[in-house]
Amino acid sequence: MPIYEGLRMKIWYDACTGKQVRYGVAIAHRLREKRHEVILTTRKHPDTLPLAKFLNEEFIVVGRYAPSTLLSRIRESSRRQLLFCKMFAKDVPEVAISHRSVELCRVAFGLGIPNISTHDTVHAEAINRLTMPLIDFLVISKALPKSCVEGYGIKKIYRFDGVDEVAWIKNFEPKIKYDYKKPLIVIREIEEKAAYAQRKENLTKTLAKKLSSIGNILFLPRYKKPAVKNLITPKEFVDSATLVSQADLVISAGGTIAREAALQGIPTIVVPIFGKLHVNDYLARKGFPLFTVAPDKVLNYAKKLLGKTWDVKNLIDKLENPVDVIERIVREEIGR
Repeated sequence: MPIYEGLRMKIWYDACTGKQVRYGVAIAHRLREKRHEVILTTRKHPDTLPLAKFLNEEFIVVGRYAPSTLLSRIRESSRRQLLFCKMFAKDVPEVAISHRSVELCRVAFGLGIPNISTHDTVHAEAINRLTMPLIDFLVISKALPKSCVEGYGIKKIYRFDGVDEVAWIKNFEPKIKYDYKKPLIVIREIEEKAAYAQRKENLTKTLAKKLSSIGNILFLPRYKKPAVKNLITPKEFVDSATLVSQADLVISAGGTIAREAALQGIPTIVVPIFGKLHVNDYLARKGFPLFTVAPDKVLNYAKKLLGKTWDVKNLIDKLENPVDVIERIVREEIGR
C-alpha cells in the first residue's frame, strides 16, 4: 500500500548546525503534511537552539558541540551515539535524515535504519570520510562534480538542479524587521572551530574593519566575543535569512549565509578561504549576484555592488527544491 494512502512512518532528523535546523524544519513540515511522524533532534550549539526557538519548532537536545580538542570532539560524538541508542532502544525510527550528521549516520547504520543525507560541503573531509560510506541515499546539487562523491560506496545518489538553501528561501517571507542603519553590510565570520577551518586565516574580521569606511558593518561572530570598535555585533540572536534580506551587501567565506542572500537578490561577496565552492559557482552561472573575490579586491568590489539589488524571482522559480527529492525517496524507495 502506498505511504500516502494511510501508512504513517516514524522519521528522525538530526540537526548539528543552524543551517541544518532550517533544513530539518523544512523537511519536517513537508513530511508531516504527508501524515508522517517526524522527530527532530539537535545538539547544544551557538546556532541551533536560538534558531529552533525563533522558528517555534521543538527539537530534542542530545549532547553538545565540543570542539576545543580532538579528544573532546570524539568523546562528545561517542556520547551522542550512546544517547541516541538509548532514546531509540524500544522504538526505532523507520527513516533517518540528516546533512551528514556523524552520530545519526553511525546509529542509523548500526540499527539498520535507511539513511537519507544531503551534502554540499566538499571541503569537510573529516565528516565526509566518517559519514559517506554509511549513507544509503545521498541528495546533492548538480553543481557538485561526480568525483566529489565517488569511491564511498553510497547505494544511490540523487542529483537535483538547485542548492540546499532553496528548501527554505523559496517563497521565504521575513517575519521581523531589524532596525539597522543603511547602508548595511553584513559580514559572517568563518567557522574557525570546524575541522575543515583549522590552520585557515580568519580574514573576515580584518575585512570588516576595512569596510567600515563605506557602510555600517554588522559582524556576525560564530561565538560570543568582545565587541569591536566601529562594528555592530548583535548581543542577541539574529536570523541570518531575515537579516540578509534587509542588507545592502553580504560578505562571507562562502557558506550558507552567502547563498541565502544571493537567492534573495542581495549582492554577495565570497572570499575563497576554503578554495573552490561548487555550489557558489553554480549560482553565479545561473545569474544570482554571488561574486568570488580575492581578499585584496573586496573593498573595490564592495563599492561597486553596494546599494544594487537583483530581481531573482524567475531564477529561483527554475531551481529544484531538494525537499521534493527527499519526499520522493521516502515514498518510492523506502515506503514501497
